[in-house]
Amino acid sequence: MKKIEPLNAGSGTVLVVGAGHIGQRLIALLAGHRPVVAVTRRHDQVPVLEALGARVLVADLDDPSSLLQLGAIADAVVHLAPPPSQGEVDTRTLNLLRALTPDPSLQGVAMVAQGPAAPGREAVGVRLRRFVYVSTTGVYGDCGGARVDETTPVAPQSDRARRRVDAERRLLDWGETWQIPVAILRAPGIYAAERLPLERLRAGTPVLRLEDDVYTNHIHADDLASICAVAVDHTACGLFNACDDSQIRMGEYFDRVADAFGLARPPRITRAEAATRIPAPLLSFMSESRRIANDRLKRELGIVLTYPTVDAGIAAAVRDQTARGG
Repeated sequence: MKKIEPLNAGSGTVLVVGAGHIGQRLIALLAGHRPVVAVTRRHDQVPVLEALGARVLVADLDDPSSLLQLGAIADAVVHLAPPPSQGEVDTRTLNLLRALTPDPSLQGVAMVAQGPAAPGREAVGVRLRRFVYVSTTGVYGDCGGARVDETTPVAPQSDRARRRVDAERRLLDWGETWQIPVAILRAPGIYAAERLPLERLRAGTPVLRLEDDVYTNHIHADDLASICAVAVDHTACGLFNACDDSQIRMGEYFDRVADAFGLARPPRITRAEAATRIPAPLLSFMSESRRIANDRLKRELGIVLTYPTVDAGIAAAVRDQTARGG
């Protein structure tokens, strides 16, 4: 692996950790305006990321020894990598934070130190000025369709969501300890033209009948990447719900996609029937209902969404397909 030389402090280098679907969109927005270093564990992604304008570091958040360079590379971090697939602790975020703490003797302190006794960033040479983390609205758990905002207590109902809560708490504590502003973007279901449920519709996968259906929340991939780009240079910190303005149930979403692409609407079934007819991963998302408020996102980060509703995003996908002759 080629070593990436540290850049001069103040160069505005952004470290994008997790260069998948959203990461690549973010890199495309940032590259050309400022230096970007992309972290990926997949060697086959290197040419793709370099073509987008990023320098690439092949490293694995599950292997702390591969992360040793990170603390000297960047002025800001956007953390997009998912937690591990098991447990209630996000060990990947823990490994990343340890790598970003330059004094090895203080790595443990970085996880727990609080108040005036905590070592300051200057004392240990902390370079970072900003940390942005993309979490999930799943941390709220089932809210029975109620409207929730960032003041709503977290109530995770799955290990997947508990790992996200663990990451959020570690990041907020770490940011307070080292005096680094941390912005946590809680994102709901991410969609785009290439991430619509067309195959599920063609397969006739059912959805819940209206009486049993849940409210679901959405954000277009382009909008989420843009929110990350804004957040990395903003002074606002804390929690932000990174979702659009839609207030619809899951079945409505599937119906709207079906109508737009000339497909049959999915059959509606009872929740009891769903236990045997709907794949477990999809069914898990049908067990939680909430309507997410995005007022703080707009007010404090000044976000103006390109796709304020799923209808706008779906319409854009249809136009894209038509333009490509699909």
